[in-house]
Amino acid sequence: MKEELIAYIKKEFVEDPDEEIDETTPLMSSGLIDSLSIVSLVAFIDKKFGVRIPDEKGTVENFETVNKIIEIINEFKK
Repeated sequence: MKEELIAYIKKEFVEDPDEEIDETTPLMSSGLIDSLSIVSLVAFIDKKFGVRIPDEKGTVENFETVNKIIEIINEFKK
């Protein structure tokens, strides 16, 4: 799951192909993703992992790192 999320973020949101991203990289505070990116990520998570993340959980804090995103996915995984 971690690798798939990182690959998606790099492909969709990161302009520099040499930019290194791991599970602890700050995504929101560094400007790598923004609030519109969260909408795209939520749709990707729903499609790829079959996990619906409620709108109220689509916060800056919950999408700050890949680790945080995985926590949210696991919270709502059926």
